[in-house]
Amino acid sequence: MFKSYVLFFFLIVAFAISAQAQITIRSITITGNNKTKSYIIQRELPYHIGSVVPADSLEAYNTLGQHQIFNTSLFNEAKVESIMVDSTTADVLIHVKERWYLFPLPYFRWVDRNFSQWWNQQNRSLDRVNYGINFRQSNFTGNNDRLVIGLITGYTHQAILRYQIPFIDKKLQWGVGAGLQYYTQKEMNFATLADKQIFYKSDRDLREGIRANANLTYRPNLFERFNFQVGLGEEQISAEAFAKAPTLLPTFNKSMRYADFTIGYTKTKFDYNAYPTKGNSTDFAWYQRLAKNAPFSSLQFRKVFVHPFNKTNFIYTESNAQVKFLSNQNYMDQKLLGYGSMQMSGLEYYVVDGNAATIGKFAFHHKIGTITLRNPVTKKFLQEVKYHFWLKLFTQLGYVYSEKPLNANRLSNTLLRTAGIGVDIISIYDFVLKVDYSVNQLGDKGLYLHGGINF
Repeated sequence: MFKSYVLFFFLIVAFAISAQAQITIRSITITGNNKTKSYIIQRELPYHIGSVVPADSLEAYNTLGQHQIFNTSLFNEAKVESIMVDSTTADVLIHVKERWYLFPLPYFRWVDRNFSQWWNQQNRSLDRVNYGINFRQSNFTGNNDRLVIGLITGYTHQAILRYQIPFIDKKLQWGVGAGLQYYTQKEMNFATLADKQIFYKSDRDLREGIRANANLTYRPNLFERFNFQVGLGEEQISAEAFAKAPTLLPTFNKSMRYADFTIGYTKTKFDYNAYPTKGNSTDFAWYQRLAKNAPFSSLQFRKVFVHPFNKTNFIYTESNAQVKFLSNQNYMDQKLLGYGSMQMSGLEYYVVDGNAATIGKFAFHHKIGTITLRNPVTKKFLQEVKYHFWLKLFTQLGYVYSEKPLNANRLSNTLLRTAGIGVDIISIYDFVLKVDYSVNQLGDKGLYLHGGINF
């Protein structure tokens, strides 16, 4: 009798599984994409025409597709919904509102590592500002390709040309890009003293460089990306600069020619890349420079996890680590915490040089409201702009290992601690402004600004 009941139970389970409702995607209709090619949008969907998906998962698939489309940074709005044709068939409707793609904008930006350092430590000096014209054309041909032409003067004289196209094959997996940059500088950061950057300025050019690179990208699915980049470059410093800082360049000379390559991997699954409230990401990069008497390599790993409790509360955790394999004690290669993604809130005025570093971040976010303002410039394109406000409490820990700390630098080889409270303001075009009040283990307290509009 017992065996009969067991057999009957398994038959019921098998029947339930086989009888689970399935939905076939009959069609996908897209509206609002005046310039963007439809296949660029469909590439972000977790299904295609003819796909069969579980009925109880269709809504979740639509939400995922909506997040992916919005994360292309091509649209101000994206909406994905499905209409049931019958019990087993559905049509998918997608509506988007495209952004402005052409930005021939005046360029004005401080050269310091963050706004607070320029505003307070450098006394808002206009001598430490880059200005000029930055021509950016996103979605250049409707294929989510990007063209950047920059002519910058001021603190740094720069000429920049970049082009990136995400897909070059029929399966929409492989992409290519290239770039060229030339610059000169009359001021240089040549040392770190008491964990702060030290600069030297001249009436003549102290530093000059040129770099060209090309990259190949591979995106096998919605979330993963592989990147391989190769570059060629040359840097030179003047005799005046060399006399001031003979260990600035890795060659311990006035010039350096090099080739390099970077292998990178990312897996990103966020609801909104610019300010995630749900999801996780993984990043890994290996950089290798090939130069006579100055080889260099580094490894970096970053993991982010965002967990929502509900629509108004979430926690953010991040771990970030980097290891540098130094061939000598040149200044340029030892720069670590305070540069790039290796940042800690509350240590904005400091940098820490070394061989390896790790950072851990934790924050609790609570949404405090949304404000909607009418657009005074053009009602036809964008009638209103929404600003979302999030309150956050955060704490961060870090550690930098330095084999040979120099110049009374006290922050290496010690536990770094910061904590604070802040307000994040989120709006269109990936606008994220962070206003933080934080304190560090040295007892420094201050109000710091980060972020802004992202074109």
